[in-house]
Amino acid sequence: MLRNRRDVQSLAYLLAAPLLVAWQWRHGFSLPLYLLLLFLTLGIGVINHNHSHLPMWRHRGLNRLTTLWVSLLQGHPAFVFHPAHVANHHRYHHGEQDVARTYRFGGDHNHLLGYLLHPVVVIPVLYPLFWHYLGRLQHRRPALWRACLLQYGWLLLLWGVLLWLSPGKTLLYVLLPQLHGLHWLLATNYLQHAHADGHSPLNFARNFDGLINPLLLNIGLHTSHHRHPKAHWSQLTHLQQRYRDQVDPRLNERGLLPYMFRVYLLGLIWPRYRSQSLMTFTPH
Repeated sequence: MLRNRRDVQSLAYLLAAPLLVAWQWRHGFSLPLYLLLLFLTLGIGVINHNHSHLPMWRHRGLNRLTTLWVSLLQGHPAFVFHPAHVANHHRYHHGEQDVARTYRFGGDHNHLLGYLLHPVVVIPVLYPLFWHYLGRLQHRRPALWRACLLQYGWLLLLWGVLLWLSPGKTLLYVLLPQLHGLHWLLATNYLQHAHADGHSPLNFARNFDGLINPLLLNIGLHTSHHRHPKAHWSQLTHLQQRYRDQVDPRLNERGLLPYMFRVYLLGLIWPRYRSQSLMTFTPH
């Protein structure tokens, strides 16, 4: 009942993460397994993103069960992707009506401090979207409203049980990895859009090639994703070819880690390694 057989990779991530937690909970800390768990927290965020745009299953019940499972693994209700990402970010494409636009917080910048702080400064502007969305659901779609509240309820119950069993293990194997994944989930917006042009129909996003795409479900192919938000993530490799030569070359990066090393570390010392703003208007 999967819409696309490539989502077997997504299912593998969703199963592997709790198994890694359970194994270390029982047998003790393992650095290789812990690093793999931290990587999987990134994958879970990407799966939440993809599942919000195009549900993984053809069956509504399985989709809601997957959303709940993602919520428990991610450490935050998965429904928030719709009001914050689909109805806001994809509607305004990093423009001035996008409440989470990177240049809203301290101006048009792209540096290490901005990247580290973006997940923190964006939270106060996103949560009003969540509450407004829940308020509308309560009156218009009460069954979906209850399903969203259940995501909060089950998550709090899971945390409570695990903390009762072992506060230390819960912190190490559950809460810290979840915080790591949530930071990357929010910081990705900064990586993909800082110094891009929120006023342009194409130059509003940065794209990354390299291992990030096979490992993290083509999350680096951001222009094609914005232009085709309902396309399955496996189709973005082909769709991206339409835009590669149309996008400003400075927005096409060979890899995520080389980009971060160059701009956020080398750029601290040598200005020539910093990115250049592509804004064609004065941001507010």
